[in-house]
Amino acid sequence: MPTPPMPLARLAALAVLLVPLIGLPARAQQVEERDKLAQSGMKFLSVSADPRMAALGGAATALGTGPGALFYNPAGLARVEGGVGAFLGQTTWIADIDYNHGAVSLAPAGGRFGVVGVSVMAVDYGELQETVFDASTEAGYRDLGTFKPTAYAIGLGYGRTVTDRFSVGGQVKVVGQNFGSVATAFTPAEGGDGTYTREDVSESVFAYDFGVMYDTPFPGLAFAVSARNFSQQAAFGDGESFQLPLTLQIGASLDTQGLTGFDPDVHRLVLAVDAEDPYDYAGQIEVGGEYTFAKTLSLRAGGVFPSDVQGVSFGAGLKQRLGGVGFGADYSYSSFEVFDAVHRVAVRFDL
Repeated sequence: MPTPPMPLARLAALAVLLVPLIGLPARAQQVEERDKLAQSGMKFLSVSADPRMAALGGAATALGTGPGALFYNPAGLARVEGGVGAFLGQTTWIADIDYNHGAVSLAPAGGRFGVVGVSVMAVDYGELQETVFDASTEAGYRDLGTFKPTAYAIGLGYGRTVTDRFSVGGQVKVVGQNFGSVATAFTPAEGGDGTYTREDVSESVFAYDFGVMYDTPFPGLAFAVSARNFSQQAAFGDGESFQLPLTLQIGASLDTQGLTGFDPDVHRLVLAVDAEDPYDYAGQIEVGGEYTFAKTLSLRAGGVFPSDVQGVSFGAGLKQRLGGVGFGADYSYSSFEVFDAVHRVAVRFDL
């Protein structure tokens, strides 16, 4: 089928990019219709790892490339720059919780056999107060000091470019969360402090991610789909079972070079939109834009709709290549209404 004339291609590209926004009002109504709101566990898997993607409102499905794509769409792993890549990031989350992310990629034989990658996520919750119910005290509980829970995810991914326009990828992860030995009951004793019943509260499961990316014949327009956190049901001890935060995202991105006529070596504007359908809350639309000057400095902004808590996000990044080694650094700021703002920083390398 012949490619439409350029004006028609431009109009089609813009129309397709905006299609997901048509369903925004309907998605807002789903808040009252879902039966399983807030029914998933290990929610740390849903926290965005990359400042660039967070600044774009999370519209990352059709944009993520290199090792950092393992946290969004593993198909982007196939689109690395260089034979070896690395990504390191930290997120300062609400309540002083720190999320640490890292990923590396290797493209043997120039990527002819695909690209392999390893991702790691570790959560530092800090020290939390431990208590146990005790009706005999005035407060109704006993203070047992502090404990330090942990959470992690370690993944092995593979991505491959099937054609010059189409790439696929997948990842298998070991996901775990550990609250340690937790006091679940207190039995008073005459003349003494009594005894505590303790239970080891931890769980680990395998989880799977899949994704595809497609560059359309329209200049600069790409589509992508990702599904993350497929797994069996998990449970802490004898507690109720739960599902990991399973998420399906469909996204589109548009490099507006063909629309604006700007010299891409000087000015570049990229727009992105994602429609996200998570397991445990109503669907959302994520939109963002990125302006890059001289292939070096990038400014970004984005948002999520509808959202009761999360506001707009902003960010900036620097990118440079020296002596065959590519280097990048990114920062993002995300507002969260009554909570403290979330800050993210990351660095990346490729050679």
